[in-house]
Amino acid sequence: MIPAPVFLRAASAALALLTTLVALAFAAVPTAHAQSVAVMVNGEPITTFDIEQRTKLTVLSMHKTPSRKEVLQDLIDEKLKVREGKRYSIDPSAAEIDSAYASMAARMNLSGDGLTQSLASRGIRPGTLKSRIRADMVWSTLVRGRFQQSLMVGEKTVESAIQLNDSSKEADSFQYVMRPLVLLVPRGTSPAARRQEAETLRSRIHSCEDAIRVFRSMRNAAVRAPVTRTSAELPAPLRAILDKTPVGQLTPPEITKQGVEMVALCERKATVADSPEKRAVRDKLYAEKFEAKSKSYLETLRKQALIEYR
Repeated sequence: MIPAPVFLRAASAALALLTTLVALAFAAVPTAHAQSVAVMVNGEPITTFDIEQRTKLTVLSMHKTPSRKEVLQDLIDEKLKVREGKRYSIDPSAAEIDSAYASMAARMNLSGDGLTQSLASRGIRPGTLKSRIRADMVWSTLVRGRFQQSLMVGEKTVESAIQLNDSSKEADSFQYVMRPLVLLVPRGTSPAARRQEAETLRSRIHSCEDAIRVFRSMRNAAVRAPVTRTSAELPAPLRAILDKTPVGQLTPPEITKQGVEMVALCERKATVADSPEKRAVRDKLYAEKFEAKSKSYLETLRKQALIEYR
């Protein structure tokens, strides 16, 4: 039996893609209310209204009109996914679904109500999207949990994939130990003035110990807890900055909501951890294995299901 995990952390890549695609507003379209049953899946109905709603959501998210057969297949698959999840106690609560819905809205710079209004303008009920969210969350958690071992991508497999790609030249991988530093900007103080102060500090500081001592002795300054990251865990722009910064010195100051921020680079050393290139290859191979296992699992569930077309 698979323990129920924190569902929001197991949301699939498909859910993230759906978030991006739905981020548009449309003119109002009247909603049909026909409720006749089109298909029974293990005793659970899919109505003509469900089909109409899912068709509208697919048009909105994919910018193409699916066939009735495609929509039916998606709805049948979702019934099977949710039912199978319950067998393993994977059943997100309404509150968890609402939280995922609100997070999706936030990523589109909308409130939950704003997303609901945007869907309504296209004649789509929020429950239609929430059903899709539920199925994606359940299925991702279920497949990852049941087939965790077989989905693992070994080091040799990654190395072989890199070698097969002649155009891929693996970069060095480093581990960085950093100390974030902040010059706070009190009310009435110019951020530009504090930035100039930060530039002066950069020329004076030559070690992490210096940085900690100086910033702790200053008013309106803060020293954050140390942070350790590998190359694969950092965005490319930050890696480029850290690689150009001598150990013991500070990165160029940046004005943020927190104030004027810099990073003291305390250590940079080579590591056998994933490089960004290796991480990308590993993620790609994992996604391929996940997709294959998901497809096979779903085909098995379809063969075992009682599906009655009306």
